[in-house]
Amino acid sequence: MLKLGFNSAILGDFGFDHVVKFAGNNGFSCVEMMCWPADNADSRRYAGVTHINVSDLSPERVFNIKHALKEANIFISALGYYPNPLDPDEARSGFYIEHIKEVIRGAAKLDIPVVTTFIGRDPAKSIKDNLAKFADVWPAIVKVAEEHNVKIGIENCPMFFTDDEWPGGKNLAISPAVWDRMFEIIPSPIFGLNYDPSHMIWQMMSETKPIYDYKDRLHHIHLKDAKIYKDKLDRVGIMANPLEYHSPKLPGLGDVNWRAFFAALTDVRYRGPVVIEVEDKAYESSITDVQSAILTSKNYLSQFLG
Repeated sequence: MLKLGFNSAILGDFGFDHVVKFAGNNGFSCVEMMCWPADNADSRRYAGVTHINVSDLSPERVFNIKHALKEANIFISALGYYPNPLDPDEARSGFYIEHIKEVIRGAAKLDIPVVTTFIGRDPAKSIKDNLAKFADVWPAIVKVAEEHNVKIGIENCPMFFTDDEWPGGKNLAISPAVWDRMFEIIPSPIFGLNYDPSHMIWQMMSETKPIYDYKDRLHHIHLKDAKIYKDKLDRVGIMANPLEYHSPKLPGLGDVNWRAFFAALTDVRYRGPVVIEVEDKAYESSITDVQSAILTSKNYLSQFLG
């Protein structure tokens, strides 16, 4: 019913074929494939990974990708690219916007139903001001998606973790209040969420309520946990950089109520992919640790998936 996969960024040191074979050999149904520009210079953790170069999708390459997926008995849940399309630097913003459109076109060529990304944000400006820029920028992106019948799943990560993202973070889509405004501005059903419960945890919000409230906007699901360290929170408070009091964790090692989470998904009859996103620093010292992180997550989640 629910198709389990993983986000390919964690295997960024390996190529497309390795990722596909790893997924197939270990019983996964799908992979969210990262599609950063092949010549990108993004050094952010888990960014800058190119497992499919959407600027080089010749008919032969499309055939080879589809053949590799068929051989491994998996599918691609989404093409992922997570920049800041509302970057205050217009040149950077324009580049990101055009590449998102290119990823959408690539998804259509490959018959992949979803592109996952961020709304973006100018961290120095208010939500109101960023919504105004969103209203200028995003309708044209969604129009491309509509023309190619590809859904857009916006991840709800605030992208506020460290000093360079202070004070507002680099992604606007942080909360149900903001999502409501986004969907009022762009009501297209093709425009929805790549919902990640972990970001609700450290923002002190329910991780299950949005599943019921936005059931028609759930285009893709990330499975990541987050652990709040109460002793650290008591010392620094919620106004501190979030990584000072919480950490991303493997599913089952943090504070997400996974039983309630999957109960909610089944309640609303969600039938899409559920994709592990590994960002747990405890599992980064070697490729063995990385592979263990993916498989440990799979083992824990299997109790909810049958």
